[in-house]
Amino acid sequence: MHRRVYLAAVGTAASAGLAGCSSVLSVLEDDDGPCAGDECDIGMSRNEFLPETYTASVGDTVVWKNTSGADHTVTALENQIPDEADYFASGGYEDEDTAIDAWHEYRGGRLSTRDTYEHTFEVPGTYTYICEPHVKGGMIGEILVE
Repeated sequence: MHRRVYLAAVGTAASAGLAGCSSVLSVLEDDDGPCAGDECDIGMSRNEFLPETYTASVGDTVVWKNTSGADHTVTALENQIPDEADYFASGGYEDEDTAIDAWHEYRGGRLSTRDTYEHTFEVPGTYTYICEPHVKGGMIGEILVE
């Protein structure tokens, strides 16, 4: 009889613990996106930008926020931004190779949980960017500047 009581208590404790985890995750990944009601435009889940495509106007400052528990980067792809546009990457790197090398050498450009990065878009066009540590998993985003 004591064994059943013990197992019931352990099961109840585990269920309560997991319920707390799911409610925390639901706050981070709201139906309206992880930035709904927050001071960011693009959130980051474990392996995707949310939303994947974001539309901005010339002169807008876009804010990314790491809304997950994993480290991320925002790294523009030089050959996939307008020719006249300034390069952008978390960490302030001036070109794609430097940004990518920095991540692999010392995790440069890293955005930890709740960190933000922002960039002002001055040239209309399409901008493609990646999260370097998760690009192989498909973490690619796009900004459409009108």
